[in-house]
Amino acid sequence: MREGDTRIVLGLHRSRYERRVLTGALEAGVDAVDTSFSYHGFSAHTALATAGRGLLPHFRISTKVGFFPTASQAEHSLAPERLREAIEQSNRDLGRAPDLVFLHNPERSLSAPLPVAQERLATACAAVEEAATAGLCGGWGVSSWDARLLPRLVDVSLPRPDVVMVRAGLLAGSEVLHASEALAVRWDLKPAQLWGMSPFGGDPLDALWGKIDPRLFIHAADAGLSPVQAAFRVSYWLPRVGRVAVGTDNPSHLRELVDALRYEADADSLHTYRRLLRQRVQRVGQ
Repeated sequence: MREGDTRIVLGLHRSRYERRVLTGALEAGVDAVDTSFSYHGFSAHTALATAGRGLLPHFRISTKVGFFPTASQAEHSLAPERLREAIEQSNRDLGRAPDLVFLHNPERSLSAPLPVAQERLATACAAVEEAATAGLCGGWGVSSWDARLLPRLVDVSLPRPDVVMVRAGLLAGSEVLHASEALAVRWDLKPAQLWGMSPFGGDPLDALWGKIDPRLFIHAADAGLSPVQAAFRVSYWLPRVGRVAVGTDNPSHLRELVDALRYEADADSLHTYRRLLRQRVQRVGQ
């Protein structure tokens, strides 16, 4: 078993929740997992507790609440009582309190006039914060797939989360990157309190990674570094985050990503990339 590296979180969005995935993570030095109340057909916590019997004490677990089952499909809600019930159910299904609970994609329920949306977000944040105070989780945060709506809703009146998780990487897009950075400023978060997710835009096997070479953004990269490894390493700078949640059921793939952490990004190349992204957005908007 390698020494633990807190910069990687094993994401379980599309996981099969097999025990070998968890043992492989520990062997690679990854001792944090991220899941959700809604993953795996709303059975992720039970599946994780079953697959990880005897192993879960070795992991820090983060999960999310905000989506709820209906007769036909999932629905999103920021209703405080529903969030609290989901956190309580998560404790029962996991057999322990999660270390962190994220408010899951709050933007899905914030398409309302500014005062209404701000109050709705504040009430939801307070509900998750209260659950943490009550010992139902170790801390709380906000996980946003599209943070563009959130910065204008955040002011000093809102509870301040312990962690915010946003999309990261070369495919996140200029507007999402800018909004994520603005959100971190509004909540006065340090880089360690900002997590990234979806570093490959959803698919590390996408043909795109065979057509572009992210190694251009890595300082002194050698021939042994793959494009996928480089894309993963770069995601820590787009935006600047302390941890990245990445999903894989392949332990060898996870070990490759751990190995990529020994490289550093080339700041000048990334600065140029961000400038080109901004220029592209400006041209499209004209």
